[in-house]
Amino acid sequence: MSKAKQTRIEVQGTSIAIVNRDNHDFISLTAVAKRKNPEHSDDVIRNWLRSRSTVEFLGVWERLNNPGFNPVEFDGIRIQTGLNSFVLTPKQWIEKTGAIGLRSSAGRYGGTYAHKDIAFEFASWVSVEFKLFLIKEFQRLKDAENDRLQLDWTLQRTLAKINYRIHTDAIKETLIPPTVTPAQANLVYASEADLLNVALFGRTAKQWRDAHPEAKGNVRDDATLEQLVVLTNLESLNSVLVRQGLPAPERLMRLNEIAITQMRTLLAEPNLKRLKA
Repeated sequence: MSKAKQTRIEVQGTSIAIVNRDNHDFISLTAVAKRKNPEHSDDVIRNWLRSRSTVEFLGVWERLNNPGFNPVEFDGIRIQTGLNSFVLTPKQWIEKTGAIGLRSSAGRYGGTYAHKDIAFEFASWVSVEFKLFLIKEFQRLKDAENDRLQLDWTLQRTLAKINYRIHTDAIKETLIPPTVTPAQANLVYASEADLLNVALFGRTAKQWRDAHPEAKGNVRDDATLEQLVVLTNLESLNSVLVRQGLPAPERLMRLNEIAITQMRTLLAEPNLKRLKA
């Protein structure tokens, strides 16, 4: 499980905490409840949970998103809704049904949090107007985060181009004999580019084009963010290996091993997964 990341948004003068864990956003119900009753926010949440419509909504959400949801315990809770004696706390709901849409805990990020789908529903129960402002500010936050991620993606593409120039300079200094023709030099560049293509993509540029005749770009234009990051690293490493005089077959083996290791690491990184969400 990845480390939780907390951000805050301001909604009509109320500070709302949002915790992102494993690429899912959970909004503080405790903070939203204070909009209705600043002194007794827990009571506001419990009153919301007493409603049959709330229990039905939570049950549907869990069935759609949680394979571990306990339908037997849910049916028992649903039967009791509407009774004067019925009381349900977030912790009871989570413990009895195995729910994942609500989270309740103490500590740094203590309080009751809910998946954004559920949080918006709760906000609507508190105040329809407040819900609309909450959605607007939440979307503003997501747009800003996406802009930063897009900037990172653009930066990685720029770095890949810069490192490609460094890479070709190393080839020119070490592999190209004097007085060769431009055509011969281009053949050397193409060979080294394909060495990286094979190390990272498993095929040469021509093999990729043959497999994608409808594509407008090339294998690198079609690369993912993770592949671009690894490509940047491979270009720098290959420049060093070229200057060390290692033959192409040995360099290919080493670069392929590095590519596999780095791709495994990057594919497990949650901040990069957000781009695909």
